[in-house]
Amino acid sequence: MDLVLSDLPQRERYKLLIGLVIPRPVAWISTRSANGVGNCAPFSFFNVFSEEPPLCMIGMNPRETDGGMKHTLKNIYRTKEFVVNLADESTVAAMQACGDEIPEGESEFDHAGLTAAPAMLVQHPRIAQAAASLECRLYKVLEVNAARWLVIGEIVLIHAREGIVDPVTRRISEENYKPVGRLFANRWCTTRQRFDLPGELPE
Repeated sequence: MDLVLSDLPQRERYKLLIGLVIPRPVAWISTRSANGVGNCAPFSFFNVFSEEPPLCMIGMNPRETDGGMKHTLKNIYRTKEFVVNLADESTVAAMQACGDEIPEGESEFDHAGLTAAPAMLVQHPRIAQAAASLECRLYKVLEVNAARWLVIGEIVLIHAREGIVDPVTRRISEENYKPVGRLFANRWCTTRQRFDLPGELPE
C-alpha cells in the first residue's frame, strides 16, 4: 500500500503517523500561569534531538474544545522556560489525567493529585512524583501553521528520582527506571522486555 499524505484528510494522516511511529515518549510539561496557577500537560510528539546543545522538541496543537492556544504554550511564550517531566509506570495514570481540558484558573496538579516541587534553574515547578524532570529554557518556537507549533527547549538541568541515575557512572538503572511509551488512542506500553543486538546504530 502506498499513501500520498497530501491526498489524505488531516485526521487520517495523524492516525497513520502516531500508529506507525511507536512507542513515543511523552513530554509531561509543567508550567505556572501569570496568576500563579500550576499547569501540567502531556504531549506525545516529543523527543530529545541533540546533546550539544542539549535540545528537546515538542509538537503542540491548539485546544480541541475551542481551537485556542494551549495554556502550556502561553506560559512558555510568556516566560521562555518550562519543565519536561518523564512519566513511568507509577505515574502514567496521573499523567493521563493531566490531559483533561480544565479551566485555566484550575490546576492540573490538584486535578491529578500531584505535588509541585521547586525547580533549580527555571521559575516553573517540576512534578515531584515524576521519574525525571528536564528543566528547559526556550531555544526556539517554529510556528509551522495555525494548528502546529514546534517548541525547542535547551535542557539546562536534569532532576532524577533517587536510584535512577548512578551518581558515579551516570548510567540509568534499568531496574529502577520503568518508563512507558504512547502507542495510539488509549494504548500504552512498558519496556519490561528488553534485548541486546550486536553492534551500535550510528548517531
